[in-house]
Amino acid sequence: MNILVTGCKGQLGTELQKIASEEHHWLFTDVDTLDICNKEAVEQCFAGHQIDACINCAVYNAVDKAEDEPELAERINAYAPQVLAETCLKHNALLIHISTDYVFGGDADKPYQVDDPINPQSVYGSTKAEGERLIQESGCNYMIVRTAWLYSAVGKNFVKTMLMLGDTKDEINVVADQKGCPTWAHDLAVALMTLLNKNGKNDVHETFHFTNEGQITWYDFATAIMEIGRKHCKVNPITTEQYPTKAKRPAYSVLDLSKIKEYTGIEIPYWRDSLIKCIEEINSGLHRSSQ
Repeated sequence: MNILVTGCKGQLGTELQKIASEEHHWLFTDVDTLDICNKEAVEQCFAGHQIDACINCAVYNAVDKAEDEPELAERINAYAPQVLAETCLKHNALLIHISTDYVFGGDADKPYQVDDPINPQSVYGSTKAEGERLIQESGCNYMIVRTAWLYSAVGKNFVKTMLMLGDTKDEINVVADQKGCPTWAHDLAVALMTLLNKNGKNDVHETFHFTNEGQITWYDFATAIMEIGRKHCKVNPITTEQYPTKAKRPAYSVLDLSKIKEYTGIEIPYWRDSLIKCIEEINSGLHRSSQ
């Protein structure tokens, strides 16, 4: 298959480049080589390269900044996916689109099922939810994959921030009343490859959840990062009220993983096991060639 990947310079796009198999032909693009908000440019790309599948990793995910830039967030998170979906429909191509736990309200007390009602509480969450809707209504073959708390050895993310603070601070405060689950971008990339190879050009209209196994708070996550990274920095638990942010975060956003496990047969790694591997990669410096 000829596969287009958008947002290839981000965390997930970088991991996809690492594991891209030679059985497919890959076209890795980012905003500097393909403007996915430009219908004509996207059409020319699909037609010129005979695209069979598109993995859309492009996203506006500055959660707080989105509250001040709703038009830009909507353009990237909703309009661009609509352009890709309509182009996929025209070319009978599969669209694999990455979404987020932020489409849910965060007031649940058990993991969110794929078909649970959505209720986004922020501009970021609302624009991602709109992107999902536009894809679903387009008529194209699609797989929407919601994920959460994404991190890797490249780019800006919670793990790298905590490691940096561990080198510069004696103690830090981290929210302990928001529960979810981290996702190592490498594990998500592997899952996407499995979905891609399973479906190919088959008719499919499905939504999945993927994170690593387990559920923790940001405080638990930070504590584990300091321990595994061997940082002598004390982590103090605080409440959401003690750390106000412009955008509302979900208090509980654990995603139920049963559907993707049943659909693909994959075994999903436990969050701590993947965190250890990522920190080993960061410490080894293997990621620097990707920055």
